[in-house]
Amino acid sequence: MNATTDRWTRVCSLPDLVPERGAAALVDGVQVALFRLEDDTVLAVQQHDPFSGANVLCRGLVGSVGDVTVLSSPMFKQVWSLRTGECLDAGGKEPQDLATFPVRVDGGDVFVGPAVVR
Repeated sequence: MNATTDRWTRVCSLPDLVPERGAAALVDGVQVALFRLEDDTVLAVQQHDPFSGANVLCRGLVGSVGDVTVLSSPMFKQVWSLRTGECLDAGGKEPQDLATFPVRVDGGDVFVGPAVVR
């Protein structure tokens, strides 16, 4: 169950998210991909893969390029910064950035705010 307060939507509890794995949530009618990092930071980007057109980004691989935490698409392997949504490797195609969502963890509950579009 999602509860919305002041444009923040409760989507789950922190223990519901497995570190370094994605999970999907519906926030104000938009599919969001959530990722809990090893340090319990939670980041969120749009679930919609702009290159394949599928809602699959929560199934992508989390990793790093230098000191940048990245997400690699499970479809065609494009790479984005999980913090900014910037497309870092478009695989020879025109780069397409992802919308990101602010996340806060309060009392063990994970809340997602409105999208930030680059």
